[in-house]
Amino acid sequence: METVRTQALTRRFGELVALEQLTLAVEEGEIFGLVGPDGAGKTTTMRLLTGILEPSSGEAWVDGLHAVRDAEAIKDRIGYMAQRFGLYPDLTVQENIDFYAELYDVPKAGRSERLERLLAFSNLTPFRRRLAGNLSGGMKQKLGLACALIHTPRVLFLDEPTNGVDPVSRRDFWRILYQLQQERVTIFVSTAYLDEAERCNRIGLLHQGRLMACDTVDGVKGLLKGALLEVQCESPRRAAVLLRAGKVGSVALFGDRVHVLADDADRGRAAVEAILRTEGLACHAVDVIEPTLEDIFTSALPSGAA
Repeated sequence: METVRTQALTRRFGELVALEQLTLAVEEGEIFGLVGPDGAGKTTTMRLLTGILEPSSGEAWVDGLHAVRDAEAIKDRIGYMAQRFGLYPDLTVQENIDFYAELYDVPKAGRSERLERLLAFSNLTPFRRRLAGNLSGGMKQKLGLACALIHTPRVLFLDEPTNGVDPVSRRDFWRILYQLQQERVTIFVSTAYLDEAERCNRIGLLHQGRLMACDTVDGVKGLLKGALLEVQCESPRRAAVLLRAGKVGSVALFGDRVHVLADDADRGRAAVEAILRTEGLACHAVDVIEPTLEDIFTSALPSGAA
């Protein structure tokens, strides 16, 4: 069953096209990741799906409701955690959750049990009396998630929820998301972290408002045609410039290595070695490797965008 669906969803701000012809579907109980750099259109997509923005054209449905015509009804069925979630620093952890319970008209009967469950769920029980302003970044994110869950939403929208959060807190946050998935909550999460995208059931790669690919992580990796070569050599930055000029394939710099996407492994390796030899750069190794999501993303970017 499709819980989120868009059809040619587009949003313009004057002459700027923030999102262009987005068409995708997310199944019930799925963790779907919208992946892209800053400015890709991720937040605009979130705001369109949650009824905060209206599209310039196209349509969207969430849990069977139209994102424009049924915008108010949708808000009762979703949880939305924006990049800067509206916690109140001068309220305690428990007071923040209570406040959101009032906003969502959560019935008094059973509210305390639900609050206790959320505190335990997010490991915030020992900090229930602490002011939100005194929490660490990771704990603030978990509190934001608890507030977004107080009314038991069917669909959860998370806009870069772990941005700037330490690795341990990021791991804990994803552990909570997996628990929610077991309860059949549909999770639509945006992220700029490609390692986090690996945790999703399916992902959509977004760049400059356009969806470049949408599939499972393995399915997206399978879209890469040709052989991916990892080049270990002297002066990798200079080598990348030379290899781009030599048009051996798609070239990207990865730390102290250069990745080259060639049509054929043997011909690509020979071309790389010949170019570097001619320019007097020592080439230590050219190996065929399995692509990462970062390789997929950089290879899919328009020429010169990487």
